[in-house]
Amino acid sequence: MDEDQQAIEDCQLGKTESYRILVEKYKTRAFYAALLITGNRDDALDLSQEAFFKAFKAIKTFQPGRNFYTWFYKILKNLCINHYKRIKRRNIVFSDADETEGPSLYLSPAANPAEVFEENEMRDLLWKGLMQLKKDDREIIILKEFQEMSYKEIAEALSIPVGSVMSRLFYARKKLAKILEGFK
Repeated sequence: MDEDQQAIEDCQLGKTESYRILVEKYKTRAFYAALLITGNRDDALDLSQEAFFKAFKAIKTFQPGRNFYTWFYKILKNLCINHYKRIKRRNIVFSDADETEGPSLYLSPAANPAEVFEENEMRDLLWKGLMQLKKDDREIIILKEFQEMSYKEIAEALSIPVGSVMSRLFYARKKLAKILEGFK
């Protein structure tokens, strides 16, 4: 049994301290997922923490054999959607996207200042390009490229067939490439 499944089983049996294992393992990933959905660091932090709390309260309903993160991601995504409903916005607006530096998409250390500058420029362009995509297109790219989910996991998280994941990802990548081409 892997670490996630063991922690979940322990929580379901009342050993709630085991939930810390899941939080520690996924907290950064959850924060960045929420950040890429909301575009706001404070909202991302609040929503990712709230998602862990809601997941903890619902842990007894978790079905063995499922992937914890895909189950958790559905909770996180719904919280992000409800957040915007509460503030009466129909579409997600990234008002402070330019003010945030975005997640660190390229983590390799650069050898010299010129390389650091080039990496930062590329990261900023990619971040701006992602923010110009429609929510669904951005989400599918984030799940595949930044959350590193498999097609099957994405299908489960979004409740769509695997074939739809592949198709939507193909077209979303094309749209992003076209946006990034416009930055040249």
